[in-house]
Amino acid sequence: MKKLTAILCTTLMVVSLTACGGGGNKEVKVDAGKLTTELLATVTTDTLAEMTVDPSTVYFYEADDVASATAYASSGATACEVAVIESKEASNTANIEKQLQTRVDNQKELYASYNAAEADKLGDAIIKSAGAYTVLCVCDDTDKANEILKGYGF
Repeated sequence: MKKLTAILCTTLMVVSLTACGGGGNKEVKVDAGKLTTELLATVTTDTLAEMTVDPSTVYFYEADDVASATAYASSGATACEVAVIESKEASNTANIEKQLQTRVDNQKELYASYNAAEADKLGDAIIKSAGAYTVLCVCDDTDKANEILKGYGF
């Protein structure tokens, strides 16, 4: 009887785990321009300007791994920043997330020396990936930013 119960429990566990699978590789297509515009208009009170340099020179990701990138940053008065990066391959997002986290850590250290409130904002920075897309959002309203990102599949 114990053997039958163990087999039954194992079978049920395998079936339940199988039922949960398959959702992690969903295809995500994001209108990066629309997402960026929505984040800029909704989650920060600062006016951010589009970066005039290739974002790969700021975030230090491999430019050859990226299909497109848009990035906006503050003039330096605040730590607010929005970047939406589309990788050529979804497998590149982990490295891009790592590079974005390095940027946030460096900015946090910089702001800590002269604007502690902005350093705290960097502590709440959002870095998320979905499919081939990675987003960085340092903003005033992280709850609203997360709500917007959820609507885009993040």
